[in-house]
Amino acid sequence: MSAPPSSFIQRAQNFVFSKDFVKYICSTHFWGPVSNFGIPVAAILDLKKDPNLISGPMTGSLVIYSLVFMKYATAVTPWNPLLFGCHAVNEVAQLGQAFRWTNYWYFGGHERAIANAPKTEEPVAAPVKKE
Repeated sequence: MSAPPSSFIQRAQNFVFSKDFVKYICSTHFWGPVSNFGIPVAAILDLKKDPNLISGPMTGSLVIYSLVFMKYATAVTPWNPLLFGCHAVNEVAQLGQAFRWTNYWYFGGHERAIANAPKTEEPVAAPVKKE
């Protein structure tokens, strides 16, 4: 009689405590994508910042970069889903930033921001008196 099939938890535990997992954690197939995740994390954190701070040319470059390297991630042997995921998350985050930039500069976002800015009637600084 054969042994009962192992559960998903058991298989995952066996993999995590295997030599292959340690070898993977110590490789560039793991640390390359992990270090590259700084780009999409920064883009996601910047989603709440003022769109005036977004660089259109840099965002466009990062959109193209992510598309190119997503394609590259599918060609890497062995298959590296972490690398593909990193570039997929970056693509979505950069497209979000590109939408915000386009909306701000070309579809009235800048004008709405100026119109909604609080009006100050007092001078910012008192006039300087010369003696």
